Amino acid sequence: MVTAKELLEQYSKKKPFYSNGGITVTGGEPLLQIDFITDLFTKAKADGIHTCIDTSGITFRENSPELVKKFDTLMTVTDLVLLDIKHIDCASHEELTGMKNDNILSFARYLAKKHVPVWIRHVIVPGITDDEEEWKAVGRFLATLSNLKALDVLPYHTMGVKKYEALGIDYPLDGVPALEKSEAARARTVILEAFREALAERKKESNK
Repeated sequence: MVTAKELLEQYSKKKPFYSNGGITVTGGEPLLQIDFITDLFTKAKADGIHTCIDTSGITFRENSPELVKKFDTLMTVTDLVLLDIKHIDCASHEELTGMKNDNILSFARYLAKKHVPVWIRHVIVPGITDDEEEWKAVGRFLATLSNLKALDVLPYHTMGVKKYEALGIDYPLDGVPALEKSEAARARTVILEAFREALAERKKESNK
């Protein structure tokens, strides 16, 4: 257990070694502790510290006024959100993770509405997210976000296999090979092409 004050004291002790950045909360899923993060970020912003959340976005519920109110408060002290989109198709996302992606995409749109910069990450997994149509769908969705700061398209790796073995847990992607970096780079190119095409189409429509 640790308090926000204790974390900021740790940050202050090491501050001479920092040149950029600030505080990033990650996990697990950090937004399961939204009240704590709000407390931490409120204190951090009072000291001029940049704040960032690394999240899956799965805890967001747009139909819960009480929860949205908490997110509204947190977003006033959040400088950047790192958001994973594991699969753009809802059914495929549920098959892959056990959860639908509605809340995640809704959270991305919410961040755009709140003008909170978002850094999207998408992992290319052989046999799961290595389809060009899926990449294009990602690009078209990103084109709807006015707050997109950056895009990371990452190759799937197998470094987690040994960890699962050590814990005696079945690895859900057992047998899936690591992806070549060049293939992730190709995916990023396709995503960005679809992104630019969608933006151009939206601009064309708005000029009619």
